Amino acid sequence: MALQDLTPQLRTRLSRMERAVGWFVLLATAFLVFGFAYYIYNTAQRKGWFKIKAPFFTFTDRATGLKVGDPVNMMGFDVGRITEITAMPADQFTYNVYIEFELRQPFYDYMWTEGSRAKVATADFLGKRVVEVDRGTGGYPAYVFFPLREAGTSELRTLPGLTNWILAQDVFDRAGTGVLIGAWAPLTNLSMIAEAGYTNVAIMDKSQKRSSITGIWSYRDARYDHYGKQTKPYWLESDESAAVTERLEKLVGEVEKALPNILSLTNQLGNVLSNSTQLTSNLNFVVQSTRPAVSNLAAATAHLDRPGGLGEWLLPTNVNRQLESTLGQANSTIANVNTNLSTLVENLGRTLDNLANMTASLNQQVQSNTNILAGVSETVTHYDEFIEGLKHHWLLRSAFKNKNTNAPPTRPVQPLRSPKANTR
Repeated sequence: MALQDLTPQLRTRLSRMERAVGWFVLLATAFLVFGFAYYIYNTAQRKGWFKIKAPFFTFTDRATGLKVGDPVNMMGFDVGRITEITAMPADQFTYNVYIEFELRQPFYDYMWTEGSRAKVATADFLGKRVVEVDRGTGGYPAYVFFPLREAGTSELRTLPGLTNWILAQDVFDRAGTGVLIGAWAPLTNLSMIAEAGYTNVAIMDKSQKRSSITGIWSYRDARYDHYGKQTKPYWLESDESAAVTERLEKLVGEVEKALPNILSLTNQLGNVLSNSTQLTSNLNFVVQSTRPAVSNLAAATAHLDRPGGLGEWLLPTNVNRQLESTLGQANSTIANVNTNLSTLVENLGRTLDNLANMTASLNQQVQSNTNILAGVSETVTHYDEFIEGLKHHWLLRSAFKNKNTNAPPTRPVQPLRSPKANTR
């Protein structure tokens, strides 16, 4: 049925329905576009599509377990992804595989010239490996976002906002061996820079931070170079660990090498067990032969728990009796000695008392008669004079003469010789 055959009321209702369907389709399309845009935006936020990325590269021995798009970890965080994996040229014998990756903002700020390294570590037991980076411990940041330029030493004093400019390179002495002023130092030692022989130096304005990378640190020149699309990324030295499959292969090889030794060890163990069996059988015979001795020892020690049991076992009855009689005699002898000793001590004490009385009486006599010592002295003197007078008296002089000894021979006595020697 054609549209013109419908009544005006039906045509009016049909046009309203068409408009409602059109609005529904339009709203559904708008919601679909909005949902798709939100998904794209959320994915971009989650993967860091709108964030600044800094490129880095490293070298490894092999690319086992790595592929483009794998995440890069640092301190347990997903901080970037691998962008390129390729083999080095055939004439390059130092490195085998080139791996390039990028780090998202703000994790590239952790990469410094000292301490930052790349590590290729094992991720699971199926041979998967992952790239990890270590944060820096010193030095200078790998990338900068400040405007870079070169200026002459005469121009440095006339720079506008001189306090905002800092060095973008290391300043060495004239010999080139020591650093006089390091990068990131303020421009306060211009005279030292001129004395070092520099006519131009690299500087950067720290007051203006750009939204893109402006400079990359160069190890060779010890300065920040301008960064562009054709600039080579920053190099991180790598520490590589072998994949689990390679470790398993090495382990299997070592096990194969050790199997002959293990078999010989099992044979030796079997010999030891057979010798142990023979030893236990011989030990059974030894135990049976020692059973009478053990029974006798048990019978001998059965009475040790009684009082005096150990003494009766060590000392027989007759020895015990003799020892008791000997000890009794020794006891009586010691008692007699003690009695005699006490008597002797008493007599000695009495003698000492008598001697003390005599000396005391003599002392009293000497003290009472002070002339007794003078009289004794005069008596001794007169006696000596009397003896000297007798020595000079003609009748008794011969009694006090000195007796002469035999005079020594006038010539030495000849030693005795044999008749044969005398004939000579």
